[in-house]
Amino acid sequence: MRKLHFYINLLLVALLVTAAPGLSQAWHDETHIAIAKAAGYHKWFNATGADMAKLKAGDIERHNHYVNNPPGTVVTPEMVLSQTEKYNQLDPKGHLYGAIVASLRDYIRDKQKGKYGEYHLGFCAHYVSDLSQPLHNTLYNSYNREHHVTTDGIINDEVLENLQKIKIYPITINSEEELARKIASIASQAMELGYRIEAEGRLLTKEEAYTQISQSTSLFKAILEHVGKIN
Repeated sequence: MRKLHFYINLLLVALLVTAAPGLSQAWHDETHIAIAKAAGYHKWFNATGADMAKLKAGDIERHNHYVNNPPGTVVTPEMVLSQTEKYNQLDPKGHLYGAIVASLRDYIRDKQKGKYGEYHLGFCAHYVSDLSQPLHNTLYNSYNREHHVTTDGIINDEVLENLQKIKIYPITINSEEELARKIASIASQAMELGYRIEAEGRLLTKEEAYTQISQSTSLFKAILEHVGKIN
């Protein structure tokens, strides 16, 4: 009986490892840095910190980086805000959308207390970048597992030399509710794109990747303006 329990536990671990979303990185480092730079963030180097944290924090940090949305999911502002309470908690479905809001809350809270809040803003920069990666908004199925790393790196080798390809769309954030609405909008578009390229059996193109990171850049620039980091 003890041996049977051992093999059952081993099987469960194997299933979790193969099925759990977010085991891969999101956009690779240079892409995160390019988004932060193009947004005007003077501490752009902090944008890679959240992926580094996963090495030691494991799932507590990893689950902040994706949402495992089934096809047909309707991402709403209410869904975004409901995820904030799950920030830095174990939640295999993921709570990327809430992580954006919660990390920004932490930054604002610490700044109001006279503390150094920049690391929270660095985490926020990373999560906003993850938001536009289509495969961080879809089920971690066989397509996602096979193509995730390739998608992460699709423009990574060239993006820092091509910052001019990143567009800035006019976005204004004056409240947490407005932020939640914009997160829901970008997430919905990214999810739709993710399932479309899966259905078409193809990879994300470089042109699509630049369009996606332009959305993250524009949102993060609006966040920086909202908290007074840039004029």
